[in-house]
Amino acid sequence: MFSRLREDTRAMCDRDPAARRCLEVALTYPGVHAVWGHRVTHRLWNAGFRLLARLLSHLIRLLTGVEIHPAATIGRRVTIDHGMGVVIGETAEIGDDVHMYHGVTLGGDTNEPVKRHPTVEDGVRIGANATLLGDITIGEGAAVGAGSVVTKDVESGATVVGVPAEQVD
Repeated sequence: MFSRLREDTRAMCDRDPAARRCLEVALTYPGVHAVWGHRVTHRLWNAGFRLLARLLSHLIRLLTGVEIHPAATIGRRVTIDHGMGVVIGETAEIGDDVHMYHGVTLGGDTNEPVKRHPTVEDGVRIGANATLLGDITIGEGAAVGAGSVVTKDVESGATVVGVPAEQVD
């Protein structure tokens, strides 16, 4: 458990040039706290304590400004820079080494009880206030520009920007 906490803290230190020390990150970064809290709520959710998981995730949202549904799947070394306003929906899947900024939404596009949130593969970067909607896949190593609205799959390694998002490289 402590090795995962150190791993998350180190990942944020490596990605954020404003991070002076890892102790500062561990104590003051709400995006890191939200990911740590999600690990607890996800375990509770999977163990069948769904109301408790939802209550705890609500408390974490109040404290950090980051809302992550307890059923969402989040990989290792996922970092949320600044955090405020991030929303990650119930069926979202996030791979390892993903970095996102404030205001990112991984939202659904249907009320049906199906996979309705994005899958974000390993190494993806998502800019501030980007909105990813529906059962789409953002390929490994892709980048989503700030303020973009993504409603279609993004190829691995591609960069997309705009409303609606279009590939630029």
